[in-house]
Amino acid sequence: MIGAELRLRAVEPEDLELLYRIENDPDLWEVSRATGPYSRYLLKQYIAQNQNDFFVDHQLRLMIEVSGVEGPVGMLDFCDYSPLNRRAEVGIVIEAVHRAKGIGLRTLRWAEHHAFGRLGLHQLYAFVAVDNTASLRLFEAAGYERSAVLRDWVRTAAGTYTDVVLMQLVCDSARGATMV
Repeated sequence: MIGAELRLRAVEPEDLELLYRIENDPDLWEVSRATGPYSRYLLKQYIAQNQNDFFVDHQLRLMIEVSGVEGPVGMLDFCDYSPLNRRAEVGIVIEAVHRAKGIGLRTLRWAEHHAFGRLGLHQLYAFVAVDNTASLRLFEAAGYERSAVLRDWVRTAAGTYTDVVLMQLVCDSARGATMV
């Protein structure tokens, strides 16, 4: 879907273990909406029932694959789709051993092309914790702008609150027209 070495695809039953690891990683709960662990049973149901239709589900999850690596290395999510405003939140998770290899940036650039071209969205956005410098750099490299700092936006495991940066990418005719 992206090229010879990077591909995005729908979630398959074989992805259960990666989904289980990512969804149950307490370090990721603070950057997601998870309130606790997910069972394998629940994740199997999600895989089986997901229509993979962005306009029906108001979300789209895709698995990221890299040539030469067995199985997916991460996930890309479009969620919180607003039909009226033609925008969606974007999230990306790359397994730690595959980070800092350009996979995230290439995936976000594909996401931009897909969202603005195929899906007809006007805007993508992400909430990134102020101390998540790697993610802030990634989104900035992909052309997202820091639009706001939301104070005390996320409750941490320690019971304190942390700020997040609202990162936005707004479509213009040049951006949505070509694949980067």
